[in-house]
Amino acid sequence: MPEITMPKLSDTMTEGTLLRWRKKKGDKVEVGDILAEVETDKATMEMEAFEEGTLADIYVPEGGKVVVGAAIALVLADGEKAGDKPKASPTPAAPAADAPAARPAVSTGRPLTPRARAAALRSGGGGAGGNVNAGVRVKSTPLARKIADARGVRLDTVKGTGPGGRVIAFDVENAPVGGAAPAATGASPVPTILPTPIAGMPETKVPLSGMRRVIAERLLASKTQIPHFYLTIEIDAAPMMAFRKEYIAASGGKITFNDIALSAVARAAMQKPKVNAAFAGDAIIEYGSVNLSVAIAVEDGLVTPVIRDAQKLSLKEISAAVKDLATRARDKKLKPDEYAGGTITVSNLGSYGIEQFCAIVNPPQAAILAVGAIVKKPVVNERDEIEIGHRMSITLSGDHRVVDGAVAAEYMTVLRKLLESPALLLL
Repeated sequence: MPEITMPKLSDTMTEGTLLRWRKKKGDKVEVGDILAEVETDKATMEMEAFEEGTLADIYVPEGGKVVVGAAIALVLADGEKAGDKPKASPTPAAPAADAPAARPAVSTGRPLTPRARAAALRSGGGGAGGNVNAGVRVKSTPLARKIADARGVRLDTVKGTGPGGRVIAFDVENAPVGGAAPAATGASPVPTILPTPIAGMPETKVPLSGMRRVIAERLLASKTQIPHFYLTIEIDAAPMMAFRKEYIAASGGKITFNDIALSAVARAAMQKPKVNAAFAGDAIIEYGSVNLSVAIAVEDGLVTPVIRDAQKLSLKEISAAVKDLATRARDKKLKPDEYAGGTITVSNLGSYGIEQFCAIVNPPQAAILAVGAIVKKPVVNERDEIEIGHRMSITLSGDHRVVDGAVAAEYMTVLRKLLESPALLLL
């Protein structure tokens, strides 16, 4: 009698909205069938079945929000009968002061398969771990508590990712190996400054979408945990303008200034690979290829789908890739793997008329490039004469744990050369 639970469909997903059931109660289900459409913080995705049988019950109606790991439906194999849905078990009473403490859990750190999870539920907490959470008072879902008891995982060793820090099934399944109770650090979290009502001021309260909440969490973590630094260069954009005009006339294909900038960023990153890197705690990872994350504005915020091996692509291929990703991102049709694995990010606000800005590093990457608009301005030429020129500002935001200022400056020098001699991008 396997429970169907809300899967984690993206690296930042903590809950999903069940948009539409593709199967109805009583339908036969085969492995690989599409059960439902789920909206995550990044896209609308199809949820596959990993068990075969009959869809005996649906717990969550269309439009309902569900945390990752929570039960949403029940599939019964042939001959099985439906039982009661899991009910919240009462919080166990605290043990006596002289009661022996439960042993710390040892977890495999690997998610349960649907069959293993169903077995854990059927065990009712009487698995190999015993009732290790007797007396443990931690906010958790009933499903998480059952799986924890079945596997012998102490809930007070697990970091909760559900609403309000609640421990959900996914957290238990991915608990670290040999989890001892977390030691108190003594550091208190920085309090959030909330607005106070203003007398007589009309206001509209807009609930945070899943995407907006993830953006808030990730950018706060980036600005508070990553030591940012910024370098800005001004590019002579006249050669880019001439190159683009000649390219379109010669090839018949249309490319944008953003396409040229993306190609140059990727090529420069291969020449100066120390910026195409990530901080890994006890090491720095330098990547051998450039997976270019491209910031795309969508209705609820911002997404960064990835162009893989961008340094190998022609301008035409980069242009086609960006257009495809942007269209599907705005329609929420991107797949989870199309967001993952980026090594450096480009954010371009030039089309909005922004001349210069500083972007926030997209962790775990070490650098992000902020590209501004091409503007006319007075410049001094080689003959010390003032003339009208076309200039474009580019700012690198770097993680100083990974990239030093001199290294970033060398990268920006290479980037300038490619953009001011864009024919090099055709080599």
